[in-house]
Amino acid sequence: MSHHQIQVTEPPRILIINPNTNSTVTQSIRELVLRITPPGVITEVTSPAHGPYAIETEQDKATAIQHVLTLIEKRNADGFSGYIMACFDDIAIANIRQLTQAPVISLAEAGIRYAAASGGLFTVITTFVKAVPTIEALSATYGLSERCRVVATGLGVADTAAQTEHAEARLHDAIQTAIKLDAQAIVLGSGAFAGRAKALQARYRINVIDGFEEALSYVLKPTQVINQTQVNKH
Repeated sequence: MSHHQIQVTEPPRILIINPNTNSTVTQSIRELVLRITPPGVITEVTSPAHGPYAIETEQDKATAIQHVLTLIEKRNADGFSGYIMACFDDIAIANIRQLTQAPVISLAEAGIRYAAASGGLFTVITTFVKAVPTIEALSATYGLSERCRVVATGLGVADTAAQTEHAEARLHDAIQTAIKLDAQAIVLGSGAFAGRAKALQARYRINVIDGFEEALSYVLKPTQVINQTQVNKH
């Protein structure tokens, strides 16, 4: 006689939030996340119903935080195993950590910490110029400012996500300059770059990080991905 003991564990569910309301950015993130989600994990990409189309000022940030928190409060009972804030800032991170015991991380922290593991210099390439001081401050918070160089293409999220000719030229110039300055890794410092890392890495033969895989790995660490398994078969 055989006895089959089936161990069923709820799959980890991760919520990835684009804090702006640019649907092009959200869709790019959704397509990327679909490709990198491990088997046995459920991921959902969303954005607030209301808020700034691009987060480029302190007022934009303050507004985005409120709408992100409204979204979290509405979804808090859904049992997510972790949260990823899909932007290169600390938007709502501290607030979300107060609302949940699940792991929470931003693309900024995930990408910068992973790039630092290369052991050398690395460059963060972001979009608009006003984002540079914020990212520099974050790298200092992580204790990595001496090895982290932050530059901007000078163009906003909308142009970057749309991959306009001007935005692409600025991005490629920034990558080539970083390589000349001995960067060991490039970090794409905006959710608007979602899905670009692998192609840019292949083109320039340098480690290019967008923070998504790294963030997903981080929030999944506390959980063990277990599919339905059969044990004690005899």
